[in-house]
Amino acid sequence: MDLQALDTRLDQLDHARTTLPQHAQLTTLAQQSAALDREVALAQTALDDIQREVAKAESDVQLVRDRAERNQRRLDSGTGTAKDLQAIQHELVSLARRQSELEDIELEVMERAEGLEADVARLQTQRADLDATIASVTQARDEAIAGFDAEAAEVGAQRAAVLPNVGEDLLAVYSRIRASNGGIGAAELRQRRCGGCRLELNQVDLGRLRDAPVDEVLRCEECRRILVRTAESGI
Repeated sequence: MDLQALDTRLDQLDHARTTLPQHAQLTTLAQQSAALDREVALAQTALDDIQREVAKAESDVQLVRDRAERNQRRLDSGTGTAKDLQAIQHELVSLARRQSELEDIELEVMERAEGLEADVARLQTQRADLDATIASVTQARDEAIAGFDAEAAEVGAQRAAVLPNVGEDLLAVYSRIRASNGGIGAAELRQRRCGGCRLELNQVDLGRLRDAPVDEVLRCEECRRILVRTAESGI
């Protein structure tokens, strides 16, 4: 394989490596991941807040329940004056009413907590699914890049083997032309057309090329690329 074909293949591999669809997919997935992280953080914060409300509601109910139990024991023991026992009886009625109110509050807060727990669980499932997708796409990207790198190493070795046959002066000219002509420094002359600019050479240029020594470096008059003569050059 000639130097231009090897360099073209290396360019193709580099382009394929940088334009893998997985790169764009991972960018999108990273954005989705960041957005999901924010949702999870907000949901977890809300859940933490409501769990504190649940704990407070439970504590309030327990305080009333404990006081009611102490009063009931005093009432059952009959210790105290009739007036004291009557006051305890009235307080028990008030405590029962207060306990019922607090239990309603506790139930409402617990229902809200259950809803937030479901939200957090749903988001955590989404997090796990997204992480699995990211891992899968990352693996596909890495495998593709590894394949390109392996081929690039092989092509690079072939290129290194070709370079000694090119010569430093010609390589310098070729490299300069390639850098300024879209990566193509040399092109085949096929059917009287330059493979670089695709223009057909005139009869004068064709005659010049036909009479040139086989070891002479030929250039296209239009694009200045090095012309490679073949059996299909048409000259």
